[in-house]
Amino acid sequence: MPVFIYKAKNTKNEMIDGMVDAASSDIVANLLTEKKWNIISISEKNIANPDLSMLAIFNRVRSKDLVIFFRQLSVMVKANLPIVRALHILVKQTENKSLRLVIANVANEIDGGAKLSVAMTKSSHVFSNFYSNVIASGETSGRLGDVVDYIADQQEKDYDLQSKIKGAMIYPAFILSGLFVIGMIMMTWVIPQMTTMLTEAGAELPFLTQILISASDIFVIFWWLIILVVVGGIGFLVYFFKKVEIGKKFLDQVKINMPVFGKILRKVYIVRIFRSFSTLLKGGVPIAQALETVKGVVSNSIYKDIIDDAILAVEEGNSVSESFATYEEVPIMVSQMMSIGEETGRLDEIIDRMIDFYSREIDTSVANISTLIEPIIMVILGIAIGGFVAAIIMPMWQLSSTF
Repeated sequence: MPVFIYKAKNTKNEMIDGMVDAASSDIVANLLTEKKWNIISISEKNIANPDLSMLAIFNRVRSKDLVIFFRQLSVMVKANLPIVRALHILVKQTENKSLRLVIANVANEIDGGAKLSVAMTKSSHVFSNFYSNVIASGETSGRLGDVVDYIADQQEKDYDLQSKIKGAMIYPAFILSGLFVIGMIMMTWVIPQMTTMLTEAGAELPFLTQILISASDIFVIFWWLIILVVVGGIGFLVYFFKKVEIGKKFLDQVKINMPVFGKILRKVYIVRIFRSFSTLLKGGVPIAQALETVKGVVSNSIYKDIIDDAILAVEEGNSVSESFATYEEVPIMVSQMMSIGEETGRLDEIIDRMIDFYSREIDTSVANISTLIEPIIMVILGIAIGGFVAAIIMPMWQLSSTF
């Protein structure tokens, strides 16, 4: 069905930009006329239009954009502002063009009589099933404001967690990138000049220097082949680990079993899974349905399989805590606390306390890694630079000693 983008002025003489699915422009015009809006323009946009594709590429919706969106929507819903009115305000205030179009589309769907949860499912590339299911539970229970507030809180916590982990990686990534650039300069410019000088002088070259010169010669002559092999190899690995099921599972298994980082990633997945699970339970979503929704929030295939088994266990009438207890990827404390929550009927409260505990554990681990990374990087940097210096200075020293 074609997509029409319109501009119109509402009954308060405010300019409204929007997007709606319709069979023809006449239907869009009738819809706007029924609202007593003054139509400025109506133009057709195909969903596959390259302009929109480029817009999605260069203006992808980031986690930060969704954090801001849900926090602002939460404030307006709690202030008893109508959903459509709140969304139209957000269209004007949202900087990301892709998200702006999505919000406008959601507003138009609601204008056409759809619920907010249903309207969001039509933009599933931005609003996952997690959002639509949680919001649907809020619409059913009459607690939409509280539910949107829950989502806003969880989005902020997830964003803070991601920011801390990324922040800890910035320093080593910067140092290693600088080391790589310096190494390339040495191999392509410094070493060849040094080789010419040493060859003309007839100096005897140490073994380390010979290795460095040989590597430099190979790089200078076959640089195009090296780049081709590296780019091709990276492309193959990306395809294998992202598209091939065996590759994805292998990479996901490696991630959670890495020294130091593996333990942190396990805690991150646990927090992400159970934070979403708790939010859905508070919204009145049944356990099996909540687990099915949570599965879409987790990117690791190992934990998706664990959740699948938990769903099967619940559907067969078994305890979800017993299912989680059979996997070493899930800490024993998780299943024990969930068992207590099931026995006392306070599962969501117990999960919240467990999430707080693991969130603090992650903060401590990330802080410790940030402290440990600096000396490790300095050692690596010292060894690399020391090797380069030794390979260059040693023949120079030997050459000077002959005079």
